[in-house]
Amino acid sequence: MNNPLIIKAVLLLRSVGLATTMRTLRYTLWKSWLDRKYQSRKVAQETVSPGRLVEGKMIPSGGQFIFSRASLEVKFLAHDLVRISWQPGDPPLPYALAKSDWPEVAIEWASQNKGYVLSSEAMQVEVLTDGSLTFWSCTGEILRYDLPPQRQGNAWISISYLRPEEHLYGLGEQSGPFNVRQRNHRLWTRDPGGSYAPNSDPIYMPVPVYLGLHHSGSYLAFYENYSAGMISFEPSPNVNAYLPFESKPQPSPQTLARLTFEQGMLRYYLIPGPPSRALERFSELTGRANLPPVWSLGYHQSRWGYKSEEDIRRVVAGFKQHDLPISAIHLDIDYMDGYRVFTVDKKRFPNLKRLCDELNQQDIHTVVIIDPGVKKDRHYPVYIEGLMEDVFCKLPQGKLVVGLVWPGWSVYPDFTAPHTRAWWNRYYQSLTDAGVDGFWHDMNEPTAFTAWGDLTLPNATHHALEGQGGDHRLAHNLYALLMNRAGYEALKRLRPERRPWLISRSGWVGSQRYAWNWTGDIETSWEGLRMTIATILGMSLSGFPFTGPDIGGFSGTPTAELYTRWLQMAVFLPFCRTHSALTTAQREPWTFGEAYTRIIRSFLKLRYRLLPYFYTLAWEHTQTGTPLIRPLFWNEWQNTSLWDVDDAFLLGDLLLIAPVLQENVRQREVILPSGQWFNYWDDTPFMGSTQITQPTPIETIPVLVRSGSILPLADAGRLSLQVY
Repeated sequence: MNNPLIIKAVLLLRSVGLATTMRTLRYTLWKSWLDRKYQSRKVAQETVSPGRLVEGKMIPSGGQFIFSRASLEVKFLAHDLVRISWQPGDPPLPYALAKSDWPEVAIEWASQNKGYVLSSEAMQVEVLTDGSLTFWSCTGEILRYDLPPQRQGNAWISISYLRPEEHLYGLGEQSGPFNVRQRNHRLWTRDPGGSYAPNSDPIYMPVPVYLGLHHSGSYLAFYENYSAGMISFEPSPNVNAYLPFESKPQPSPQTLARLTFEQGMLRYYLIPGPPSRALERFSELTGRANLPPVWSLGYHQSRWGYKSEEDIRRVVAGFKQHDLPISAIHLDIDYMDGYRVFTVDKKRFPNLKRLCDELNQQDIHTVVIIDPGVKKDRHYPVYIEGLMEDVFCKLPQGKLVVGLVWPGWSVYPDFTAPHTRAWWNRYYQSLTDAGVDGFWHDMNEPTAFTAWGDLTLPNATHHALEGQGGDHRLAHNLYALLMNRAGYEALKRLRPERRPWLISRSGWVGSQRYAWNWTGDIETSWEGLRMTIATILGMSLSGFPFTGPDIGGFSGTPTAELYTRWLQMAVFLPFCRTHSALTTAQREPWTFGEAYTRIIRSFLKLRYRLLPYFYTLAWEHTQTGTPLIRPLFWNEWQNTSLWDVDDAFLLGDLLLIAPVLQENVRQREVILPSGQWFNYWDDTPFMGSTQITQPTPIETIPVLVRSGSILPLADAGRLSLQVY
């Protein structure tokens, strides 16, 4: 049985039952018919370029350029931040932006035979007569060369030349290599449908943001276009004909990066500079995460399958019995009444407030899951009130869009409408009044069960988009971002004296202002463990600082060794949570026997000892946008030997973490950045800019501390400073 559709149908039948499987097939057939019908209305268009430059003129902080078939605005928002806007096409709604009021930038303007040059103190942009753009650093190095963009109907295509050695990192949440240039990527938030494996594409949170490194410099690019997109990499043997580099011809073959967006104008931002400076400016543009509550930096326990208050009490008692620290416990969909959002099953959770109070007395915080799908049920107040408020997504003819999720047939709030966000906002109060401290937003790609194709709403679904209007291909990627915004604003309103805490499976640029995220339903395997490092490094370099995986993987039952190695890595990541699927074996940290519990206990206690350091890094992010998890090249981006390291990471600037990522491995190689380093466990010194071999018995992994560090630690309730 190798047919993927048959395999998926069998898995669906096993997980949700026959009745839901039949409804899923019914929805899939309807959605497929509607998508084909909607798509058939679109007529293929020829590809056109901007044409020849007709006119160029200065505007404050930039220039306006009229081509025969397009217009271009080049505007410096800061000396090291330039915005490129190609039209025709509607400008994006500024959901991603935290700052839009920028002071005027002094620039120099020069006309030349081949076009115009605009210069700030940090960079230079050359606009050529065919629409090509060249970006220069302040030292005279070419950072990037863009060919004339292309337009095909309503779609824009941005084309950039990549140097042979150029590495690209980011694109949000990806399940492939750290250097994202190695394969194509669809820019579409997507529930992969069950656990995903390495090189699945796309997954929950891809975004059009990437960091580029090459021998002549580094830069960050952000495409402010949330419509359905794709980035592909293709050879271009004739690229030398139009390259501006003096060193032509370049080595062959050459590569072009091609970004396609189905709707809207082509708008992107380019930021030169080393990664730390580029992320600082990017986070000024799109926002930084707020300082989190301290408890959120501790250990979280979760499972799909904690079905009652008794289950929760049993788990909490286990942590106490085994002397394991815990800061939060998560309630999955089982706490709801028939999976209806904003309800509590009074039989299995008869007194949620009393339970939350009990946990708070033990310094354990309660987090509950919230899904966007609202059950279509005439006896359900949230559904009835939503109908009265007219907040649910509809088709163009005005019919409600109905999809299938955990409660059954469900409708979906249109979070692109302000009145919908305000309506959704008020339902959090019943749960905060019960003592819930945090919220877990799931299924918000948005997901609707299908037997094949994308697990989401029909493309024809209409969205308000603040009154601008648009279809699901335009609004889909925004859905989780705006759900997170509604939840965050609810917590700010309801509990202004507390720091809000939310975590979300999906999102888009700007979500970091509202919610943390986790890497979703990663498969339980050694390959899944290894891939996690590249995924989280990519998220960090895309502007999302608080990320972590399901420890042990979501879908299967890890061996004791795999779970232990996964936890040894995760205690050094911003979000540290064990979570697993309903069908897996119990996975509390003591379930593998005392020999492993002892190891796990030591690492969890180390996590709590490091909380002052984690909190310092969280504060640093609020000031500079610097991610907590950093690639080894972070402070020496010109060191090409560090560009491909995807099996280790920096926690801040002080700690280097080298997890064990393969079974039965009892030693591993560690590449060290420059400087002197100390083994955290025994203070053995090592000189950097080299590769060392470290023993890795099951009890430990390599952790190294940079020379010159002052590491803040919590010791018996007191702050200590460990000096290296």
